[in-house]
Amino acid sequence: MDKQTIKVVAKEFYKYLDNEKGAAFNTRRAYRGDVEDFVRFVSESSAEVVDHDTIRAYIVHIYKGLKKSSLSRKVSAIKMFFRFMKKKGYIDENTALIIRSPRIEKHLPKFYTIDEMFHFLDFLPRDGWLNMRNRAIFELMYSSGMRASEVLAMDKEDLHLEGMWARVMGKGGKERVLPFGEKAKEALEEYLSAVGIIDKFAANKALFINFRGERLTYRGLLRIMKKHQIKAQLFKNLSLHGIRHSFATHMLDNGADLRGIQELLGHSKLSTTQRYTHVSMDKLMEIYDKSHPRR
Repeated sequence: MDKQTIKVVAKEFYKYLDNEKGAAFNTRRAYRGDVEDFVRFVSESSAEVVDHDTIRAYIVHIYKGLKKSSLSRKVSAIKMFFRFMKKKGYIDENTALIIRSPRIEKHLPKFYTIDEMFHFLDFLPRDGWLNMRNRAIFELMYSSGMRASEVLAMDKEDLHLEGMWARVMGKGGKERVLPFGEKAKEALEEYLSAVGIIDKFAANKALFINFRGERLTYRGLLRIMKKHQIKAQLFKNLSLHGIRHSFATHMLDNGADLRGIQELLGHSKLSTTQRYTHVSMDKLMEIYDKSHPRR
């Protein structure tokens, strides 16, 4: 395939990502950026045609300065792009198949202990609707195991306070209905009561909004979490996803079934959920020490 053709096909691929693939927004944006980088490299290279040598040259070009996880994603994006071209008949052979993805070292998820999680939630201030909003978000995340992106994408109509459940749209457009507890319900009721009497916000369909009345962003929520972590003197430097990890770990430690946790988290593969069995090894050792007659 020549350089000009690959530019045209790349535009078709971007439409395919948006309309057919059904991938999450952040995944589509990342893959599009990766393919754009590759197409730019191809257009600036001296090669006349795009083949496996071109792909190898690109991998060598980007190798330095990238984390293995970022490099692996870029390789995956190129492979998907070439699969698309093969499927649509633009190429006869998928030359990207010979490119190996780098092996990524798997890290165990970071999480708060139960005491740390309770301390974080109890330390959150309660005065003013913005603080009520923050408490409602973090209580809901810990109570349900939602992703931060799922919480922030919720509309008011997705929340059923009386039944204590919420509807969320997960990765790949998969819908889940998740229960939440009394603490989360109480925090949500306080927040909705406070924000509901502010005329300019009352008609807003978004559940969680910022001071301008716009939907709260992921970056904004991350800043809020970091600020309150420091104030609570919790220095594990957890990301927003750390609350989700804490939810899963604590549920498993307290006897929840792995399949049930998989459903709550919205994992398509049980193997993704199984990594929480590793972080619960301390709990298993504690049970062993207490129970085995000849330890």
